[in-house]
Amino acid sequence: MIHLTQPGTLFQDQYVTRASELLQKWQGEGVHSYGLIGVPLAKTSISHSGAHLAPAAFRQSLSGFTTYAAESGCDLQRERIIDFGDIAMHATDVIESHKRIKDTLYELLQKNEKLFPIIIGGDHSVSYPAIAAFQQARGKTAVIQFDAHCDVRNLHDGGVTNGTPFRKLLEEKHIEGDYLYQVGIRNFVNSEAYIHYVKQAGVRMVTMEHVTAVGIQNVMQNILHEVEQKADHLYVSLDMDVLDQAYAPGCPAAAPGGMSSSVLIEALSLIARSPLFSGIDLVEVDPTVDFRSMTSKLSAYMVLSVLEKRIR
Repeated sequence: MIHLTQPGTLFQDQYVTRASELLQKWQGEGVHSYGLIGVPLAKTSISHSGAHLAPAAFRQSLSGFTTYAAESGCDLQRERIIDFGDIAMHATDVIESHKRIKDTLYELLQKNEKLFPIIIGGDHSVSYPAIAAFQQARGKTAVIQFDAHCDVRNLHDGGVTNGTPFRKLLEEKHIEGDYLYQVGIRNFVNSEAYIHYVKQAGVRMVTMEHVTAVGIQNVMQNILHEVEQKADHLYVSLDMDVLDQAYAPGCPAAAPGGMSSSVLIEALSLIARSPLFSGIDLVEVDPTVDFRSMTSKLSAYMVLSVLEKRIR
């Protein structure tokens, strides 16, 4: 008897549904729930980065998880994430790539009013066109940015980079300063000039010291209370380097002093329960420097955690 399978076939258990099975290839139909969009851009990174490989690594990492959340008894197996594929980047023109991101996301959001975008970068520059498109399509939007860095570098020294997305968003008036919440800002990775800039712009900045002192639950409850008083939608921009390098070694700017994975998951779980939460991007994962896919797996785990909290 001959026993053969296709190369790369994973072990099959009749009682287990892999999280990768939630992905369903887009066939041009209207989408009324979750949609995965890959944005494989890393050319704007000011440090070496293979973040353009992250969308593929994210999809692959889903196969390492099941759909069942044992702690709550919730099973995601009936959920579907429509996979739109990746937005095609220009080979050399960063501005054109950003235009493609904005145009594509805006059209998808316009044509699919209930679409909840799950955008997988890419470096953090992709958040500039993504949030601009979201704001244009959906209206008054508050943004929670989990990040070690303010990402408001000046545009004169290096042009558009992964360090400038929120400078661009603020200066082009896509969002107002008091609609931007930066959570996880920490020591020795920013400059005084940029801390001054965000304060002058009215940005709500929460440092890691404050998160540690009062706890992430208090931080998020206060932010969500404010957001619900003034915004129509809430968008999360998650730079994985908000995490300590022990938890996210696959970040180009990995450094000590950051959040633990459990703290970040708790924050996202609180956000997931908000009726205003309408979209998320995850950025700054470089699979080429990751250790045992730790950072990619954590990205996938966090998205599954968000879905689980939203349907409970």
